[in-house]
Amino acid sequence: MTVIEFEQVHFTYPGGEREILCGIDLRIESGSFVAVLGHNGSGKSTLAKHMNAILTPTEGRVLVHGIDTADESRLLDVRRKVGMVFQNPDNQIVANVVEDDVAFAPENLGVPPEEIRQRVDTALRQVGMYEFRQHAPHLLSGGQKQRVAIAGVIAMQPDIIVLDEPTAMLDPQGRQEVVSTVTRLCRENGMTVVLITHHMDECVGADRLVVMSEGRIVADGSPAAVFSQVELMEREGLTVPETTRLLFDLRAEGFDLPLDALDTEACADAIAGSLKRS
Repeated sequence: MTVIEFEQVHFTYPGGEREILCGIDLRIESGSFVAVLGHNGSGKSTLAKHMNAILTPTEGRVLVHGIDTADESRLLDVRRKVGMVFQNPDNQIVANVVEDDVAFAPENLGVPPEEIRQRVDTALRQVGMYEFRQHAPHLLSGGQKQRVAIAGVIAMQPDIIVLDEPTAMLDPQGRQEVVSTVTRLCRENGMTVVLITHHMDECVGADRLVVMSEGRIVADGSPAAVFSQVELMEREGLTVPETTRLLFDLRAEGFDLPLDALDTEACADAIAGSLKRS
């Protein structure tokens, strides 16, 4: 089932001259993990903000569960279905205690207190932060803060979670914590996840990889299929996994090798198989 649909979406910021989204057609399916990759200025964050009506199209339309995001009377319905997590967790944390912060959004939605308690505990367990529920957020690491921000969104019980470069301000450990958390939310809880990133390695575990450049989608498919397009990725100023690069270079030397072995073990097996055949 399609949960988010872009239909020929164009967008230009008010007062701006350059079109940021240039006729985007895109469908996001329920329960999928979609990564959107692109360099700075590619339009990926603008795309993300259209998914819960922070922005609405200049032309075309965006539908969330069939609701047109430009319909102001349905804005709350859209935002209940699509939760957003942004780059800087400090901008989303509003309370002095972790569990109070996670409870903030459900309280504003008018959720009964006993249900809020249940939602908060469940959300914190889902992101692996339950033991920190009484901690002060400012004492947490960057990765832990971002997981608390994700828990705050989960407590709203959206169908879809969109993360706009949530690891941009984190160290490698924090990045891994966040990516592992959202992957688990998709795989174990069936949540639809859209991850906006410029880090190639964060896309490998996704079901689908969408690559953006200059406001357009230039590649769309499984991560293995997209990263196999080495020349395209390099032309767009994006890197590919080291395994793909190695296989690409060996192919250029005449070896019969696939380009879709993303992990080290699969890459080694492919090379060993090629050596046996030669």
